[in-house]
Amino acid sequence: MKKILIVEDEAPMLQGLKDNLEYESYAVDTASDGETGQEMVLNGKYDLILLDVMLPNISGFDICRNARKANISTPIILLTAKGEEIDKVLGLELGADDYITKPFSLRELLARIKAVLRRAPSREQEEDQVISLGRLSLNFKRYEAFEKDKPVKLSHKEFEIIRYLYKHADESVDRDDLMSKVWGIEYDITTRTVDNFILKLRQKIELDPNNPKVILTVHGLGYKLVL
Repeated sequence: MKKILIVEDEAPMLQGLKDNLEYESYAVDTASDGETGQEMVLNGKYDLILLDVMLPNISGFDICRNARKANISTPIILLTAKGEEIDKVLGLELGADDYITKPFSLRELLARIKAVLRRAPSREQEEDQVISLGRLSLNFKRYEAFEKDKPVKLSHKEFEIIRYLYKHADESVDRDDLMSKVWGIEYDITTRTVDNFILKLRQKIELDPNNPKVILTVHGLGYKLVL
């Protein structure tokens, strides 16, 4: 049984989500404020987290940021009444796996939950090993990156992108495929978002970001990671 944490301060919304998810055979824990939610996120074991953005004491954005800083890779879906692009971009940058704007239908939410859980890699089966790419040493299971033994900060999505490219090393991966596999086809992003993430990755991985040797551009298609 998959275990889901809901962090939501609106009592009717919280109870409604809990009841419906339990009806769908998920195990559900809840928190109604930011402080409690953050403690449960950092110390609990969950398969997925539904995280409201506008919370008392600590915002959902801050909880998401702190979870990724703590190397917690549990998938996070942000719930918010805001729909501006800047909020979506911020959610992506902080490592959210999906973003749904209130009001939303239960059917849409369940579809997104299933899609995110389907994309989430199995942490138990993933090997705890370190690989070298360009300037960095990476451990995908622990979400750690180092350059000459010094920690390097990569966002959750940057790890997911480089992980997917690594699994398809020496193959051309198109932008639409990255969007689908890393963000999910439901996520409202453009290919420019993918390009911006690749640009940031190159700044951290390549010896010379202006002359990349690890993440190559495949013109008219997407990218290729060369080992």
